[in-house]
Amino acid sequence: MDELLTEFLTETNESLEVIDNELVTLEKNPDSPDILDNIFRLVHTIKGTCGFLGLPRLESVAHSAENVLGKVRDGILPISGDIVTIVLEALDRLKSIMAELEATEAEPEGDDQELIHRLDAVTVRFWS
Repeated sequence: MDELLTEFLTETNESLEVIDNELVTLEKNPDSPDILDNIFRLVHTIKGTCGFLGLPRLESVAHSAENVLGKVRDGILPISGDIVTIVLEALDRLKSIMAELEATEAEPEGDDQELIHRLDAVTVRFWS
């Protein structure tokens, strides 16, 4: 396996575990900007690295999750169980894609548009 891909998989899997734990903590402590900033930064890094490595499927899911987290961070969306649930769903999708990428060394085919649409709808709902 390519060294760059191996490093990406290791770091991203570690980041996803941190995000999982921090989201649970954030839901219990919604007024913690440090936790939210860390979650946002990790998702942003994952998205950017996916773009650099040419992993469009991972990048698209991460981008939509980042948008939701950005609205929470900016105070536009309140943190709620629904927000945490849909971001966790995006993380589960990222983990699933990552597992396949690790097994085959190629990003798997798949359609994430339904999930992306739901993530995007969360941010749009608060603008109308």
